[in-house]
Amino acid sequence: MPKDLVVNLMVAGSRDAAATYAISIAQAFDAHVAGVAFAYEPVLPAIVGGGIPESVIEEQREENEKAAKIAVEQFEAAAKGVKHETRLVPASLAGAADTFGEVARLYDLAIVGQSERDKVGPEELIVEGALFNSGRPVLVVPAEYVGGMRLDRVIVCWNGGRNAARATANAIPFLRRANAVEVVTVGTELAAAAVTSANDLGKHLERHGVNAQVTRIKPGSMRVSAAILDHAAKSGANMIVMGGYGHSRLREFIMGGTTRGVLGTMTVPTLMSH
Repeated sequence: MPKDLVVNLMVAGSRDAAATYAISIAQAFDAHVAGVAFAYEPVLPAIVGGGIPESVIEEQREENEKAAKIAVEQFEAAAKGVKHETRLVPASLAGAADTFGEVARLYDLAIVGQSERDKVGPEELIVEGALFNSGRPVLVVPAEYVGGMRLDRVIVCWNGGRNAARATANAIPFLRRANAVEVVTVGTELAAAAVTSANDLGKHLERHGVNAQVTRIKPGSMRVSAAILDHAAKSGANMIVMGGYGHSRLREFIMGGTTRGVLGTMTVPTLMSH
């Protein structure tokens, strides 16, 4: 049961889908939610033959801090009636990802918004920091998502792996509240062991009070991530649960193709665990 949540507050943009979603989770589970807003250090482009005036740097720093304060104020106004707190944290773009991952270790669930389409934002780095550095589940909310948590149908993506198992376990409080749950395996030629594992997962969830349907889908020419999102759209899913995959290279985590594919084009809130 999630009782302590943390959400990364959007410090740019017209609205904050992740904050709205996090508050709705807190309301549903009578949980506490902490909103973290980063006041980003100025990003200084390389300039040949000269530097940037200190006044310009300071002006950008003040603008970034003002944006973070506005995000905090908006969150506090929206979270009235819910147990909450806020933090304003100065950080660089890269440092924010590390910091949020460390902060999230002390909460049951981290919620992060997807970067707005066609805009460069820090959210992707923060998702990676939370997913690979916190040891906690991360719920990513699409930038275009409107409203709070809805659980008419939840899809659990299952391949029998460790990360999928952790994500499923982390999602059980949500699955218990869902009107319908579907365990989905993706593959053109699924091994008998994979099919058996999916059926066994259905039985495991039933023991937790979750009645789940098991579905096998063939991606055809689509990538696995596209097949998952296509099935989610056609079935009317409100949430996807899946393992977050990646590997480490030079002390940096690189997301796997399916994980990055889902996060890049998602239209449904997605709970991931690594």
